[in-house]
Amino acid sequence: MNDRTSESLPQVATVSGLRKSYAGREVVAGVDLVLEPGECFGLLGPNGAGKTTTLKLCLGLAEPDAGTITMFGLALPQHARAARRRIGVVPQIDSLDPDFSVRENLLVYGRYFGMTDASIRARIPELLEFANLGGREDAKIQALSGGMKRRLTLARALINDPDLIILDEPTTGLDPQARHVIWDRLKQLTAQGKTLLLTTHFMEEAERLCTRLSVLDQGRVIASGEPRTLIAQHIEPQVVEVYGEGVEQWASGHAVALSERCERTGETVFCYAHDAGPLVASLNDWPALRHLHRPANLEDLFLKLTGREMRD
Repeated sequence: MNDRTSESLPQVATVSGLRKSYAGREVVAGVDLVLEPGECFGLLGPNGAGKTTTLKLCLGLAEPDAGTITMFGLALPQHARAARRRIGVVPQIDSLDPDFSVRENLLVYGRYFGMTDASIRARIPELLEFANLGGREDAKIQALSGGMKRRLTLARALINDPDLIILDEPTTGLDPQARHVIWDRLKQLTAQGKTLLLTTHFMEEAERLCTRLSVLDQGRVIASGEPRTLIAQHIEPQVVEVYGEGVEQWASGHAVALSERCERTGETVFCYAHDAGPLVASLNDWPALRHLHRPANLEDLFLKLTGREMRD
């Protein structure tokens, strides 16, 4: 893989005051983003928050109603074609051609970028090795597992040696082993100086991979920054999850008194505190209850900012 350091790259992207409406409904409502070279930037939000529309706008696939997008110093959507030559995309749903082999999928995709067959073939062994698909170049797509298909889709997105890779929920539907393999490959890419723009519903994924992130809700950015900094700013440091028979009685007598904040979702009571010791101690007299004592994480932040109700 070409190892370009972040110092040799210009600022990747600047998005300012971005707005987009469909059928009278504003789905992107004044979004500001900056992507720095060599970082993994997360774009998080519940369903309908405006993430996918923002990605389409950043790819020049839709025209904003207001605001500006600059990618590699190029204004979008006016110069979208030139900007996309330096971008790789991993879509949410695999779009591999089932009639082609692994090699043929890469070969055809590279031609979209104007690459010669010789230059594409020269990159294929390296890309398949990176995706842990060495020796699979002649395999048909139907013969690949879900994890293999996702790794091939990632390899395909790298065929043009892009400076920016946009990943829309890249590990959805994968088992934990396959997800960890993808995480490892994405970390390798940022180590090589590539910039990643990642959307995901897996908060652990975002917390592990993202240098910075923004949380979107109803088309607006409601929080931005480094994951651990945001958690420290918005969430008490310790969390105790309690569930089991009698949790309502325990919560009414202890959770409210011994925690700064408590919430109930389903059968579980979430207690947030700076010192969880008294909370945990109070559970000694409730043997029917089970609990988990843990540090606050990105999921706690996400749920506090966007709410616990279902979104469709």
